[in-house]
Amino acid sequence: MGRGQPIPAAYACTGKNISPPLSWSGVPKDAADLRLVVTDLDADGFVHWKVTGIPADVHDVAAGKVPKGGREGRNGFGKSGYGGPCPPPGEGPHHYAFTVTALDANGKVLDKGSLVATFNR
Repeated sequence: MGRGQPIPAAYACTGKNISPPLSWSGVPKDAADLRLVVTDLDADGFVHWKVTGIPADVHDVAAGKVPKGGREGRNGFGKSGYGGPCPPPGEGPHHYAFTVTALDANGKVLDKGSLVATFNR
């Protein structure tokens, strides 16, 4: 899955509905921890996954796993954990932002980066 590319069905509600493998780089050296949030940009920022407290030295996550040391929060489906892309049928592709935010020890945002991919059903 690359920037602007379709999200494979395995990572959506029509497949295994597991989180995709992700990796990131360029974390500021003074970052204390990271936050990962996946949102549907075409559904008013509906949250599909939120993970906080990821140690700053963690740079990836395997498919279907939580980043090491991270804590999953409540998603827009009202559950803790990952809820894959699931746009209404026939609505066309939705755009999903996978955003990693670096925070300092006081919770101040130091930097962030996003990858936007699509899913259609």
